[in-house]
Amino acid sequence: MDTADFEAKLKQDGYHEIATRSMEHRPANGDHVHEFSVRGLVTSGEFIVTCGGDARSYGPGDVFEVAAGEMHNEAIGPEGATIVAGRLY
Repeated sequence: MDTADFEAKLKQDGYHEIATRSMEHRPANGDHVHEFSVRGLVTSGEFIVTCGGDARSYGPGDVFEVAAGEMHNEAIGPEGATIVAGRLY
């Protein structure tokens, strides 16, 4: 999916605080929750989200979502990752 199209869809669906983040490799950052939902598009590398003990790896072109209040953690693959993500309050 094209980044501009993804950002337009986020806005259409009520997501705000849209940002692009480039992250270095790191292990999981510990279980936590957010007061907002997150939807993101991986544009490079590997982004790993674990919810309920189920780890899922996302690569370029994949979209991930984490609902507000959902216990989860995130890890970044060996080559790092870049994501475009928005928040829905």
